[in-house]
Amino acid sequence: MKLKTKIQLFSSLFMLLFIMLVNTSIYFLFYKISVDNELELLSDQTRTIMETMKENPDIPKTELLRAYLPNNGLIRIIDEKDRELIPIITKQKEFRELPSAYSTREVKEIVRDETGSPIAVIRKPIIWENGEIVTLQVANYLFPLEETMRTLLYVLVAASIIMLIPTIIAGNFLSKFILRPIKELISTMKDNTKSENWKTIEIENKSKDELYEMEKTFNEMIAHLKENFERQEVFVSDASHELKTPISIIKSYAELLKRRGKSHPEVFEESIDAIDTEADRMQQLVNQLLDLAKNKQSAPSTELDLVKLTKNVIHTFQAAYERDIYFKSEVDTILIKGNEDQLEQIIYILLSNAIKYSEKEINIVLTEQKDTVKLRVVDKGLGIRTNDQKRIFDRFYRVDQARTRTSGGIGLGLAIAKAISEAHNGSLTVNSEEGKGTTFTLELPIMKKS
Repeated sequence: MKLKTKIQLFSSLFMLLFIMLVNTSIYFLFYKISVDNELELLSDQTRTIMETMKENPDIPKTELLRAYLPNNGLIRIIDEKDRELIPIITKQKEFRELPSAYSTREVKEIVRDETGSPIAVIRKPIIWENGEIVTLQVANYLFPLEETMRTLLYVLVAASIIMLIPTIIAGNFLSKFILRPIKELISTMKDNTKSENWKTIEIENKSKDELYEMEKTFNEMIAHLKENFERQEVFVSDASHELKTPISIIKSYAELLKRRGKSHPEVFEESIDAIDTEADRMQQLVNQLLDLAKNKQSAPSTELDLVKLTKNVIHTFQAAYERDIYFKSEVDTILIKGNEDQLEQIIYILLSNAIKYSEKEINIVLTEQKDTVKLRVVDKGLGIRTNDQKRIFDRFYRVDQARTRTSGGIGLGLAIAKAISEAHNGSLTVNSEEGKGTTFTLELPIMKKS
């Protein structure tokens, strides 16, 4: 069942039930008020009969009672043995079938005959001529009330039908109003699925309701998907390009080995070294791609000392490269919360870049500023051009293609460092001047100061 049909069906059924409830209440309330009025009128008439009989004892009872006989009813007087003390007074013979009942108290009730017609009945005790307490019964068939209730029923049914018509029309307009943006959304999604043109929905000059929020959220989702898709295309293209070069070199040297390797030892040695070097590059590229994917996932965090962590990394690099690396910190301990392996990897990447592109000393400085700590890695190398600084954290981007290929750079290190810093609610920025050096700044939130 379509949503439009559901909306129309639900609104119509709800309105129908509401109208039926209201009309039923009106019908029975009117019936009760009318019946109470009929009973009250008949009770007053019975009281008048009793007073008239008391004031005029000389008038024959039959003649007096006939003067007060209801048009569609009867009057009878019975004793406690249900015997009629005077003949029943009525204009219709069929009314005589109405059962009688002796009562020593006033009774007001509505009874129904065999055909279901309502009859108002009043029974009141009176003192008869011999001093015996008897019952005066006055009954009246409510034929006019039946006709009135039948007419009221027809009117209520007709009114219900008349009220349902605008409800159905309103439900139709409501369904169109609600479904228009949904249909537009479905159409746009189908277009995006078929053509991948990243089409969005026009939301200008629209009321800012829930449908507007849905369309706005859809547009934001499309923009996010488009950005991620374009990044994925660039990533796959760059990764393919980076893998294509070492594969081509390995294949070329393999063919050279096949042709001349057996008879020329120098060619054999050169080919083996080149193949080994390019295989290392491919392994490094694959490992860094895996690191980049892994660092996007949540990793367990612990409390750690950034000062101690930085000193350990510096000690490792000094032993491996025999370079002058100077460390300065305002305090002895800076506690932060994060993943030790990932944060250590950032420092490794920054120090590795400083060593590759600088021949002079390297300075690492830790400073505290309110609730954050800043780790600066400063080198005095050639520096980075302003235009290159904007893209330095992009995947596979290299400032100097020839020089980085010679030194083994792939262009993923800073992208990995940037991803890790953002995963730890921090930031990684660069400030550089050509010919004077480069400063990378890692800023992280402090967990607790000591």
